[in-house]
Amino acid sequence: MDLNAIIENFRNTVTQHYFDMKGRVGRERFWYFILACVVVEVVASILQVATFLPIAALASLALLLPSAGMGARRLQDTGRNGNLVWIFILPALITQLFALLAIGMFGLMGAFAFYFTLGRLLGLIELIAAIVLIYYWCQPGDPQPNAYGAPPEQGLPAATPPAA
Repeated sequence: MDLNAIIENFRNTVTQHYFDMKGRVGRERFWYFILACVVVEVVASILQVATFLPIAALASLALLLPSAGMGARRLQDTGRNGNLVWIFILPALITQLFALLAIGMFGLMGAFAFYFTLGRLLGLIELIAAIVLIYYWCQPGDPQPNAYGAPPEQGLPAATPPAA
């Protein structure tokens, strides 16, 4: 596992394919991107605890569209429609919006009321959607061209050598 290649894969996805839902991406690139996202989220959570700023929420929001695009391209590699990624994103977005609305209108009691009623139902929908998507993302890609394009390159991009 080449750390520089993983960082380059993450940087390339975030900068050049921010919300690119066209084409296909292989399992290795996809899971290494997810690994990098988890590391970013953990670091953001630690910084949030240390600074009392909503850094983790901002990091999640910043990575939402690149993750959706990467997830859609991974689904397309398996021959499935990339729009299936929305079955997870929409309930998560609705949950966050309703939670903010409940907290804004009713304070802490509104947050408790939301999370113990509608929030639980939306959380269950998110969990089921996540399980289904993870199952699809783990499947091998089509070895031949499919409706979404040619098979993706195998492996991670080569890390650029340091400037001499």
